[in-house]
Amino acid sequence: MSEVFALIAKGGWLMVPIVACSIIGLAIFLERLWHLQRTKILPSRFLEVVSRLLQEGRFADAEALCHQNESPVAAVLAAGIRYAGQDREVIKEVMEETGRREIFFMERFTTALGAIATIAPLLGLLGTVIGMIRMFQRVVDAAQESQSMVDVGLLAQGIWQALMTTAAGLTVAIPVYLAYRYVLSRVDRYAVEIEDVGLRAVEMLVPTSQAPAEREKLRAAAEEKGAAEADVDEDEDADEDEEDVSGLTAAEASS
Repeated sequence: MSEVFALIAKGGWLMVPIVACSIIGLAIFLERLWHLQRTKILPSRFLEVVSRLLQEGRFADAEALCHQNESPVAAVLAAGIRYAGQDREVIKEVMEETGRREIFFMERFTTALGAIATIAPLLGLLGTVIGMIRMFQRVVDAAQESQSMVDVGLLAQGIWQALMTTAAGLTVAIPVYLAYRYVLSRVDRYAVEIEDVGLRAVEMLVPTSQAPAEREKLRAAAEEKGAAEADVDEDEDADEDEEDVSGLTAAEASS
């Protein structure tokens, strides 16, 4: 540990914000991992019970259960159940609005991770530039005082000390950026799964006449009815034709 603190001290005062960025990034990542657990976003037992209640048409019980659960999927389902029996577009729009709001909360602090991943290497580069400026100032002062050749060892020492901040900034930025992408990918995956749950719930919340299965039945019945009516019309036309033919035959015979 003493060696680590010695390296940090050699890097200059800009090592302090870089170390602070690493601590903040780790804290945010752990906090997001805790809140983005699957049991907190898509609790399986809750989804089973709500699905059964919706299938049985017990919308009031399902809505009460959703209000008792604090998961994002519960908020989305509660918003849709509140408009049970309305048109499909109305229910879907309400659930989508609630879903966007819940995704916003799931992505909380992730922009901070992205900012840290961007700022950390810039702080390191700034520290390196400042260190190089100071190092060359010392080299120039030493050369003017001694009126001799520049000490290569002093030059090399100043360069590697100045590069310490760049190395530190990259060391912090790379894992923080990976954490940032991981959190976003998890949120995106949860968003897709919540959308799937919501779409299945919509089919159980819309009026029976708007359910896909019922629409197919109605369409098939209408087609059958239309075909039957067409057959009846054809039979009536045929009977009328026969009557016309028989009437003409009788008229000819009487004449």
